[in-house]
Amino acid sequence: MSFVSRRFSQVVISSCFALALLMVSFGVFATPVNINSADANTLATELNGVGAAKAAAIVAYRESNGPFKQLEDLLQVKGVGEKILEKNRAILVVEEKD
Repeated sequence: MSFVSRRFSQVVISSCFALALLMVSFGVFATPVNINSADANTLATELNGVGAAKAAAIVAYRESNGPFKQLEDLLQVKGVGEKILEKNRAILVVEEKD
C-alpha cells in the first residue's frame, strides 16, 4: 500500500469517526422523550440544558395542569425558554401518558 493510499484511508476513517460524533451530539441516535410520561430523572439526563430543578418544574407543571398538548406548552414552565425547546425539539414527543 502506497503512502497516498494509506493517508487517504486514515483521512476517510477519521472523517467517518468525526461524522459519527457529530451525529451523536445532535441527537440523531437519541431516544425520543415523551414529556407526558418521562420522570424528572429522565428529563434531566436526556434533555440538553435541563437539570434537576427544571426537570422537577416540568413534572410539577404537568401534574398541576394536566398533560402537555404540544411541545410549545413547555414554554409555560418557569425556566424553560425557546433555546431549551429548540435544542431538544428533535427528541421530544407529546403522547398520552402510558
